[in-house]
Amino acid sequence: MYQKVLLAADGSEHSRRSADHAIALVKGEEKAHIDIVYVVDGDKSKADVLHYGNTELIQSKRKEKLEPIEKKLKENNVPYDIHLKHGEPGPAIVKFANDGDYDCVVLGSRGLNQLQTMVLGSVSHKVAKRVHCPVMIIK
Repeated sequence: MYQKVLLAADGSEHSRRSADHAIALVKGEEKAHIDIVYVVDGDKSKADVLHYGNTELIQSKRKEKLEPIEKKLKENNVPYDIHLKHGEPGPAIVKFANDGDYDCVVLGSRGLNQLQTMVLGSVSHKVAKRVHCPVMIIK
C-alpha cells in the first residue's frame, strides 16, 4: 500500500499499537521502509540529565522505550531507521514529516505525556493539521 511511512513513537501503548498499523501499511511492498521518529521535549531532556547524569545512559533508556516496536519490525522483516529529535513533539514531527516526503504518517492518539495533551492540545491533532501527507491516528 505505502512504501515510505513515518512512525512517530514515544514508547507509549498507543505508539506500540501504531507500529502494528504502520507494519500493515507496508506489508508486501518490495521497497517499503519505516522511519521511526522519537521526539524528546526540552523539559523531559532536562529531567533526564538531572536524573541520570550520564549521556550514554540517557540514550540507552530512550532506546529501551522503542525496543518493543523494533522487535515487531524485525519479526515482520520491515527495514527501519530510528531518528531521535529534540524539541516540542508536534512541530518537530511535522517538520520531520514534511521534510521527508512520506507516503503516510502513523502515530498514537495519546502519548506518554497526558498532561501536555490535556493542556496544550494533542500532538496528534497538531500533526494531522499540518503534515502534507495522509495521517493515521491510532487509538
